[in-house]
Amino acid sequence: MKITPLSAVGAEVTEVDVKGLTDAQDAQLKAAFAQHGLLIFRDQDLVETDHVDLAERWGQINTNRFFKAHADHPQIALVDKAPDQIQNIGGDWHTDHSYDQVPALGSILVARTLPETGGDTWFASMYRAFDQLSDGLKTLLLTLNAVHSAKHVFGNKSEYMQTNISQKRMSRPDLADALPDPIHPVVVRHPLSGRPVLYVNPGFTIRFEGWTQEESAPLLNYLYQSAVVEDQVEVVDWRTGTIAFWDNRATWHFAQNDYPGQARRMHRITIEGEALQAHQ
Repeated sequence: MKITPLSAVGAEVTEVDVKGLTDAQDAQLKAAFAQHGLLIFRDQDLVETDHVDLAERWGQINTNRFFKAHADHPQIALVDKAPDQIQNIGGDWHTDHSYDQVPALGSILVARTLPETGGDTWFASMYRAFDQLSDGLKTLLLTLNAVHSAKHVFGNKSEYMQTNISQKRMSRPDLADALPDPIHPVVVRHPLSGRPVLYVNPGFTIRFEGWTQEESAPLLNYLYQSAVVEDQVEVVDWRTGTIAFWDNRATWHFAQNDYPGQARRMHRITIEGEALQAHQ
């Protein structure tokens, strides 16, 4: 098995079949995941049951509330874009499930149908996003919490959600509207590595605790912009046999929507995480 660090974030894993991992390989992968926050596997051949088995090696599966599920394997969420659809899923910077009281560990995404060109996924490291900040700003952020929400994305009033409901890609906006908005530390102690990681994101963070949205916006926007400067973005191209496994606590991702008139069909399984603690 070969693990090669990528330039901005993550590592590429080759020369291994994830269907037959040894205990030693499993331990190597878990260490690499804690260090890099993103593993890209190449040249794999997984059927749906293999995908489920791989996810269960890492923890309990989180069955998605909103996405259409695989007909035979409900643990698998379908992340699809048909040739006649304009909008894709995940087409902006975000991290999954920060709107939960206990955010998910991460997701394992398997390519099923790919466009001839385009459809890359961009990733950014929230370890690097925090490390690059000035000492003064780090000190401030260590004192702050932030409010996250699913309502504006998956709730009844969301145009994005209503479009996806009409296209039968998502459902149950009532569940988003019923979710309490959780409060998480802005800088968390990563549960696996122990390192400080910036835990806000443009998709689901709405404001700092005790601040208004208007007061929060300038600082949040600064953090968002500084996290994704060009040399900090890893562009992952999808090929037949590619699997991406990202850490929701340590990365953001952004699915590119640059393949009009072509299909892109992906299978995603999300793994349960643990309560986040502030970095001290």
